[in-house]
Amino acid sequence: EVQLVESGGGLVQAGGSLRLSCAASGIAFADHNIGWFRQAPGKEREGVSFISASNGNTYYADSVQGRFILSSDNAKNTMTLKMNNLKPEDMAVYYCAVDYFPGTYTRVGEFEAGMNFWGEGTLVAVSS
Repeated sequence: EVQLVESGGGLVQAGGSLRLSCAASGIAFADHNIGWFRQAPGKEREGVSFISASNGNTYYADSVQGRFILSSDNAKNTMTLKMNNLKPEDMAVYYCAVDYFPGTYTRVGEFEAGMNFWGEGTLVAVSS
């Protein structure tokens, strides 16, 4: 059984930073595309970033490019999203996710469409 557990959310002032973590069981990160998406109240979910299983590259949504950094430790099956210079529009529930049957993607939207498993999410709140 695949399980993903997020942690690290909280309340931060605009301009601040947070680090989100994801721990997985029942799956080997190295074999799959892994990443994060978010969903704000009343809005559609949005892919944030993912690491490609096929080439090892990391891809970001335009809205977070240059501010967020995604990394993984495949030996520990953990993933970290470092979020810097947070803005009020970043406020959302953040979910770590896995594309179990990994396609060869180069866009975050493709990963979001292909992901099969995700955790219960962690809330990130940004005050202005």
